[in-house]
Formats: sequence, C-alpha cells, structure tokens
Amino acid sequence: MTDEEKRRKQEISERLPSVESIQRELGKAESIDDFFGKEGIFSRLFAEAMETMLEAELTEQLGYEPYEAKGRKSGNSRNGKRKKKVRTSGGETELQVPRDRNSEFQSLLLEKHQANSNEVENKVIALYARGNSTRDIRAILEDLYGIDVSATTISTITDKIWPLVEQWQSRPLEKLYPIVYLDALHVKLRREGKVQNTALYTVLAVDMDGHRDILGHWVGDAGEGANFWLSVISDLQSRGVEDILIACVDGLSGFSDAIHAVYPDTDVQRCIIHQIRHSLRYVAWADRKEFTKDLRRIYQAPTREQAESHLLQLGERWGQQYAIAVRSWENNWDELATMFAYPTQIRRLIYTTNSVEGYHRQLRKVVKTKGSFPSAQSVRKLLYLVNENVTRKWGPGGSPPIRDWPKILNQLTIRYDTRMPIP
Repeated sequence: MTDEEKRRKQEISERLPSVESIQRELGKAESIDDFFGKEGIFSRLFAEAMETMLEAELTEQLGYEPYEAKGRKSGNSRNGKRKKKVRTSGGETELQVPRDRNSEFQSLLLEKHQANSNEVENKVIALYARGNSTRDIRAILEDLYGIDVSATTISTITDKIWPLVEQWQSRPLEKLYPIVYLDALHVKLRREGKVQNTALYTVLAVDMDGHRDILGHWVGDAGEGANFWLSVISDLQSRGVEDILIACVDGLSGFSDAIHAVYPDTDVQRCIIHQIRHSLRYVAWADRKEFTKDLRRIYQAPTREQAESHLLQLGERWGQQYAIAVRSWENNWDELATMFAYPTQIRRLIYTTNSVEGYHRQLRKVVKTKGSFPSAQSVRKLLYLVNENVTRKWGPGGSPPIRDWPKILNQLTIRYDTRMPIP
C-alpha cells in the first residue's frame, strides 16, 4: 500500500462513526426492533458509513477536498446530493449520494452494493421455494427484518421468475439420451372453482456423460393418462431429442404405444417395483410373503429363460388362487423382461423407476405444505424453484456420474452401434 493510499484510508476511517458513537447508539436500544427495524440502529449506522465513503470516493475522483478552490480550475465541482434507496438486511435505507456538476461521478462502491441490492427479493424467492405461503413469507420478513412486504409485492417478486420457468421448460435438449425415466406425481389444483387431483408429469434423463437431468414438468389433466404422455414425448422431440435408447415407465396402460408413436425403436422397460405393488393388491396378506418370494425368483433370475421358467412355476402354484395377480405378470411380460437383454450394470439402472421417484419425494416435501394450487402456472413456478434446489449438485461440477458409467457406455455402444455416436 502506497503512502497516498494509507492517507486516504486514514481519512475515511476518521470520518466513519466512532466506536464511542456506536456504543452510545447501542446503549439506547430497548428491543430487537431498535436494532433491526426500519429506523433501527444498524440501518442508521450503515447509512452514515456509506455516505462517508461516498464523499471520500468523490473527493478521490475530483482530486480536492470540499470547499477548496481547485474545483474552479478543474472545471468540475460538487453539486449537492441526491437521494437513493438501497436494500439491506434491515430493509430499505435512504442515502444522500453526492453529485458533481459534470455528472461524471460514478460510485464503484454503490455499484458493488447494488449487486446485492435484491437481498429481500432473493429471500422471498428462497422462502417461496421451500413451500411457504405468501402470508408466511410476509410474517417471516416482518419478524426477522422489521419490514412490511405486502402480499401483492410478494406475488410480483415470485412472478419475476416466470420467464425463467418458460425458458427452462423450452430449452433445447440433447439429440440422444441413453436412458429416460417417465413418471408422474399428483398435486391438488384449483380448476373451474373445484380442487382436482392433477397429474404432474416428469421426465428424468441420463445423458451421454452419465449425469441426470430433469427435462421438464408438465401439468396434465385430472388423471394420469397415456394420451397426455404422448404430448409430453412429442414436446421432447420438438426440443431436439431425436432418439431414446431405453425408456423406463410405470404400469400405465398404453404407455408403450405413446412412446413408440414418437420413438419406434426405443426399448421400454416396465417398472418391476410398480408391477409387484400392483399384483400384491390381489394377494391375501397371509400369502404375501411367500408370493413375493416367488416373484423375486423371477426378476432376479440371471437370464430371461430362467425367469420365464420361474414365471411358469408361479402360475402353477398361485394361478388358481390369485389368477389376476399371476395374469398381470404374464400379460406384461414382454416389457417386464426387457432388462434381461442387458448386462448387470444396465439392468440395475432400468428395472425400476426409483430414480425419478426419489426426485418426486423431494418435490413432495414442498408440495405437501400447500393445500391446493390456484393455477397450473403456480405449480410450475414452485416446482421450478424446488428443482433448482434439488438438482444444484447434479451434472458437471456437482455429483459424479452414475456408478460404472464408462462400462455402461461401452455396453450401450456395442448394442446400439448404429445409433450411438462414436468419437
């Protein structure tokens, strides 16, 4: 540090509020509001300190102290002050910003502070992303910072992210995804004056680097249906997805037809866990343990041939007693058995949709705090923010790729040699 810099630092230090003045102010405090309220001690001290440093900054740029005659010679001089409001943790604070006659003064200090001037907005959005209602957010800001933010202002702040939601939902996607999981959760949505249980469709993909990515959220009709899934898959195609190697789905009827209408060469794997849950609905509680044991022999078999042998044994043992449960496995066997065409590492990834269901569990932690949503836009807005929190560590620079991904990628390249790009 040069002597001149030391001198300037000393001058600024002398102009700042002294320790004694700070102590006197603190001694007057009688409640927490005296510290953090709109006119609290910290707000006033912040304003005093900022104004002192702004004056010093202008002196540095002009090259002379206030009331010196050098201004007449330099062609520029001080020209009063203007009011400016800045946001702090204590709410809005009004500063007296010095001006120069030629309007050349640009405060670097104030610009740096302005980078953080949306502190309140950021807090509103963070609270909203955790499922807090407008009323809750208003109360929290009042309690913590002594500022009264109206419900209209809070809604205006959260609405600012809507362009980001639309941009994210319509962003271009990769041409090829090796594995894609498709599933839906349900939210309560107010439509035409009635609260309906509405499906929210989610697509989770694994990209060529082995990282997970949420491709979008789609708010559907009152129930979950294959027809709407067709529109979701068509949207993926319009955003640049040319091919999907393996699609992992739940047990929704007509799901495969919807996928193959857009991607006819995609292999579809029906979720084993969903299938087990579905079939156990038709099995008496006393027999579930033994029935599940026989099911495990099917889906854990090393080859498709052995799995089909165990399926025949299941029918022989339980076919008369639980015909519907057994028939469900037989009727859906082609899609349940897709995984047997793959090595163990890939089979482990595709036999269930647990990956996307794990993501849905994170969404439900926030959604369950809401009684119902007033509109589809409010659903997508909230879930976009939750998605940002959940997926922050996904992808490059975050969590590592899926375990054994290099081996998996080699296996997929060999199997899909004409569809997989080889560097």
